[in-house]
Amino acid sequence: MGFLSSLLGILGFGIGFPVGILIGYFLFIYYQSKDVKEPVFRPIHELDTNALLELLNELPLWVKNPDFDRVDWLNRFVSDMWPYLDKGICATVRSTVEPMFSEYIGKFMIKSIGFECFTLGTLPLTVHGVKVYETNEKELVIEPVIRWAGNPNIILVLKLLFFQITVQLVDLQIFGTARVSLKPLVPTFPCFSNIEVCLMEKPHVDFGLKLLGCDLMAIPGLYRYVQETIRKQVANLYLWPQTLEIPILDGSVGATRKPVGILHVKIVKAVNLLKMDFLGTSDPYVVLSLSGERLPGKKTTVKMKNLNPEWNEDFKVIVKDPGTQVLELHVNDWEKVGAHDKLGMQVIPLRSLEPHETKSFTLDLVKNMNPNDPHNMKQRGKIVVEMTFSPFRQDTERFSGPLDGFHRKASEIRSVTEETSGNDGAGLLSVTVLGAEDVEGKKHNNPYALVLFRGDMKKTKLIRKSRDPKWGEEFQFMLEEAPLHDIMHVEVMSKRTGLGFRSKESLGHVDINLIDVVNNGRINEKYHLINSRNGIIHIEIRWKTI
Repeated sequence: MGFLSSLLGILGFGIGFPVGILIGYFLFIYYQSKDVKEPVFRPIHELDTNALLELLNELPLWVKNPDFDRVDWLNRFVSDMWPYLDKGICATVRSTVEPMFSEYIGKFMIKSIGFECFTLGTLPLTVHGVKVYETNEKELVIEPVIRWAGNPNIILVLKLLFFQITVQLVDLQIFGTARVSLKPLVPTFPCFSNIEVCLMEKPHVDFGLKLLGCDLMAIPGLYRYVQETIRKQVANLYLWPQTLEIPILDGSVGATRKPVGILHVKIVKAVNLLKMDFLGTSDPYVVLSLSGERLPGKKTTVKMKNLNPEWNEDFKVIVKDPGTQVLELHVNDWEKVGAHDKLGMQVIPLRSLEPHETKSFTLDLVKNMNPNDPHNMKQRGKIVVEMTFSPFRQDTERFSGPLDGFHRKASEIRSVTEETSGNDGAGLLSVTVLGAEDVEGKKHNNPYALVLFRGDMKKTKLIRKSRDPKWGEEFQFMLEEAPLHDIMHVEVMSKRTGLGFRSKESLGHVDINLIDVVNNGRINEKYHLINSRNGIIHIEIRWKTI
């Protein structure tokens, strides 16, 4: 009797339990309560403390933090563009990942691997606020707070020899704060060369992962382990100061090239030049310049009535790209009246030089650089030149052997002490007058800036009717010794564009001690102008030694 009771009890439980689950499921799906009340809407100021705390995480940052700006227009833009962004992003990911998948075909019994479905869903990401930072550098820094609770459907199918495995990613949620830096700003569209992206905190990542139709994230302990692992891996790659750099413009096109060294040129002599004057002589002089530069060329003295002149004159020229630049030499015949006659020319590629080694060239003069021009068959004489390329100490590691092997090494990043050691020698002082703020004249506001250093004066362009001019002009001074005890005078002036009295007036000035530039290699500061109410001038100064 006891055995029969136990058997009936087991059968009753085995039948009643699944039947009860089935009935409860249908009641939960199809039963609807009839006493559902309409929601009550109340203003925020009427809510109690507990209700406000529950809503706090849902409020956008521009409500809680005044440093963040509201960007509803950007969210509307992303919402309208989302169907196209979805297709574009998915196509890019497919083209990037599928070649990686193909490397595993034939290994580990894998017959094929690929996406059966790849879509980001219909719910776009939203930006809850944007903070914009102002810096002294040529960059734009923004911090968007991004939240995406989307409905993507990503299905990966892995076919093995005997069966097929399907992995599906659903219900993805990503919350995080990113820092986006657009730098350096350049005068070529889209006006920045690189995009640097990093995360300011570990992101929150949540998703569902189905394997053969079963939700793996429902396994106890696995959900937390996977989530923490993903957060750590993403943080190791992109958490500040780690960054993802995306190049936008080629460095040679977009960015303004900085000087990397000084070319020492000695014009020695010329022989057997053409006779251009009526008496059978010439008055030769040489004009030398580097390709790609807008500065006027440097000139030797004129040797009167001489077909075999000897100059032995030294010149220094700033080099920005020794791999592509060439030295252009033009020998002309000086004329008192009218245009000067051209005796001949020649070019010397800088890549034929080696750093710190003097090389002598004896070149045949030609009319032009067209090898098919019959005029180049005529003998025009020769010119003798000596050249030495001296790279700056900060850029010495960038040069290995001949300049045609010019390359950038991974070890180029060095400490400040390494870069600035031995800055007491000859070098180049570069001054960039970026702009000014709140400069105001008594009679007119047409500001321009003057840079006075060691008796040499440089002048920026004039900006009409502006209190916040932007110049961005660079001036360079080649020095035989470091300016340890020098002071640079920078003054903002205003000039009347029409006729009248007081055509010029000072809007303020500043005197900059250059010892900090020599010790640090670079300063980028905003200075308050003396004799100005609120005027500020923004200046960047660099010192590089050879």
